[in-house]
Amino acid sequence: MSTIARVLLEEIVDYAGLFPPASLDMAAAVAEFARYREEPESWMLGRFVLPLTRLVEWEKAAAPALEKVAEGEPWRLSVLSDAHQSAPISRRIRDFNSRFLGRAYIDSAELKSSGPDEVAYAGTLGEDGVAAYVEVPIADDPLPWIEALVRAGARAKVRTGGVTANAFPSAKQLARFIKRCVERRVAFKATAGLHHPLRAEYPLTYDAGAERGTMFGFLNVFLAAALARAGGSEADLVPLLEERDPASVKFGDDGVEWRGKVIDAATIRLARSRVATSFGSCSLREPIDDLKALQLL
Repeated sequence: MSTIARVLLEEIVDYAGLFPPASLDMAAAVAEFARYREEPESWMLGRFVLPLTRLVEWEKAAAPALEKVAEGEPWRLSVLSDAHQSAPISRRIRDFNSRFLGRAYIDSAELKSSGPDEVAYAGTLGEDGVAAYVEVPIADDPLPWIEALVRAGARAKVRTGGVTANAFPSAKQLARFIKRCVERRVAFKATAGLHHPLRAEYPLTYDAGAERGTMFGFLNVFLAAALARAGGSEADLVPLLEERDPASVKFGDDGVEWRGKVIDAATIRLARSRVATSFGSCSLREPIDDLKALQLL
């Protein structure tokens, strides 16, 4: 594996096994996350994602695993809630982090809001060292949302798919969102429909005979973010988001080349830290297996 592939993929997957299409119960999701932490590719693993309302349930399920947590290797969590509830969210997070110090901590909140006017509440979470991500709709120009996030000092969350074909945005919509984030220096995370590295047609759920649909790949999305950081236009991002050919992406120690465009290592690092921070997936195994099939791991 090249050095830059490691930089691109470090802590990229926030584990969301509680959510579709996996929809595991809490005990099973906690057990799977614990197993992932022991795998050779655990360096790709980020946070455990759960609704704030299920935090007590998580505490009970995770108690045995937390007893084995090594010093300096706590579980990181991201909690889901509504943006207008930021004050009670802050209290819950402070209480949790004070009680689980050294074993687990919440450093991220993913919030839903009815409109840009509610985004201001999200900024208060930053006072507790919590990165607040507000879900942004992208069917229309998301600029009003992005500007509200700038004022609040918050981040964006974008849905890149779902369990039905109509849940996926177009490449043009996603390119516009990424470019808006880069222009306004707003970091974002992605969620839904990014189990695989490259764009292709896949089953949308794990059910037998499941509907199939065209999904974005996480390499498409994160490389598009890096290309935007390097000055790429919306028009440049669209074909990268639609790229399906593994041979078109070449990783080297100095950067990534895609169809004659080179994104250097420094830009990849900045893109991961300041633009595209992670993506939610109900599986770490699928991304790992697919990356190995492409000989990137």
